[in-house]
Amino acid sequence: MIVGKVVGSIVSTRKNENLVGSKFMVIEPVKKLGDPNQKIVAIDNVGAGIGEIVLVATGSAARIGCGMEDCPVDAAIVGIVDNGIGLPEL
Repeated sequence: MIVGKVVGSIVSTRKNENLVGSKFMVIEPVKKLGDPNQKIVAIDNVGAGIGEIVLVATGSAARIGCGMEDCPVDAAIVGIVDNGIGLPEL
């Protein structure tokens, strides 16, 4: 599980048919919990917006967590953080 900040979105007009209608967001991991220079793209099924702190599942947990077991998904936003007490600065 990765904690990160949504810093942007990606629009893709051509994609796998199982991903049609899905929103893609660019996530910057929290500095102390991951490589801050590496951003990831995650599918968003929870309605996160730019600037929000989110929880991201990766690998097979991403597909299961967003209910897309048959889709080519490697990262998925599975939660929006309401209160990040103790989280390092973003």
